Amino acid sequence: QVRLVESGGGLVQPGGSLRLSCGASGTLFSINAMGWYRRAPGKQRELVAGISFGGVTSYADSVKGRFTISRDSAENTVTLQMNNLRPDDTAIYYCNGGYWSRGYQPYDYWGQGTQVTVSS
Repeated sequence: QVRLVESGGGLVQPGGSLRLSCGASGTLFSINAMGWYRRAPGKQRELVAGISFGGVTSYADSVKGRFTISRDSAENTVTLQMNNLRPDDTAIYYCNGGYWSRGYQPYDYWGQGTQVTVSS
């Protein structure tokens, strides 16, 4: 079992920045990648960014150039740095444990979610 705990959400004005962190524990040998998903009101969950444990990354087109995913292997944490935030980035953000196969693929390991609200 992989346990994931997110932190760092909140309210920010358009153009602002937030940093989300996800701490992983448990049977980490069962995953080789981690990712961030989000679910906005009335929309389906979407993959925002993924990172393999080898350092390969992928991003949704809507966040390329604004968001950066990184991993600290010593601390078993994954961070999502979000810059130039827009109102349509408002969503609940979820950390996920998964694997890398032609891009990020999720397992059913999820954090509890953290709310990000972008509003003036």
